[in-house]
Amino acid sequence: MKILVTGGAGYVGSHTCVELLNAGFEVVVADDLSNSSELALRRIEKITGKRVLFYQVDLCHKTNMREIFEEEQIGAVVHCAGLKSVAESVILPLEYYYNHLASTLILCNTMQAYGVRNLVLCSSGRVYGMPEHIPVDEACPVGNNVTPYGRVMVMVEEILRDLHTADPRWKIMFMRFFNPVGAHPSGLIGESPSGTPNNLMPYITEVAVGEEKCVGIFGDDYPTPDGTCIRDYIHVCDVAKGLRMALQHILALPDDTTGLVDAYNLGTGQGHSVLELVHEFEKVVGHPIPYEIRQRRPGDIPVDYCDPSKAERELGWRAEHTIAEMCRDAYNWRRKNPKGFGN
Repeated sequence: MKILVTGGAGYVGSHTCVELLNAGFEVVVADDLSNSSELALRRIEKITGKRVLFYQVDLCHKTNMREIFEEEQIGAVVHCAGLKSVAESVILPLEYYYNHLASTLILCNTMQAYGVRNLVLCSSGRVYGMPEHIPVDEACPVGNNVTPYGRVMVMVEEILRDLHTADPRWKIMFMRFFNPVGAHPSGLIGESPSGTPNNLMPYITEVAVGEEKCVGIFGDDYPTPDGTCIRDYIHVCDVAKGLRMALQHILALPDDTTGLVDAYNLGTGQGHSVLELVHEFEKVVGHPIPYEIRQRRPGDIPVDYCDPSKAERELGWRAEHTIAEMCRDAYNWRRKNPKGFGN
């Protein structure tokens, strides 16, 4: 079966392609390469020994999406495309709303026109906003958000819920992963942001190899043991495995079964502070990582980690990689690819 992976040349998307290809699926990638590289697709093929079909398209254009569905017999979609920086969304709200909403609406319209109703959405733990309780489970209310990124992901989920209500044949899963880090252990694919990294782990790796002077830590006066924010960091390969297992769960349902719409958290269920991550990385590289304390960022919350037991109970998924392995694989990727995919 052919699976369309939107944003398949990106960070999460590329690792998901590896999972799907290794599981025996054919993969079709749609990506505009605005924050990714076609080289990632060639690396995916090197890892798996299998071919990736690629369409360089803007998902916000109807004709682009129709071309793919016209040419390929798509059986399901894993929707990974979208802008992803919480901090950047505060500065560029219109770009974030347009990118996520337009691409999702056009994708679903096209899927509906071609009779494809199997969809796995790369959602985010940010939909919970300022969580009602910790650890965050799927019963925790969504929508209490202070950032455009969190708000637009809630909107996307609500659109898909309405779509399922209108046509219960749809089978949709929201995979709410928390903070993906690390890289494929081969060192062939990993996070390759354009310009100065917005996320913590790639910023730490830049400092570790001397490309940046120090890690900026935004606030050390939060109500946590060391004053820095606590997050649920999860290895990107564990995220990819969760997306693959969600897809397999959907496809295993009988054709005449009424569809579903459901949400699952993907995380380790453990919180680590920003300083903990820095110190863990120091163990991997064998030398201190300089850092400086800066002002808090808008939208940051003190503590955010999830309860992933529903995914283990219903999908058989659980995170396997440790925080040390996350740091090791991120550093391995950075050492082997000093300029990311820009080598």
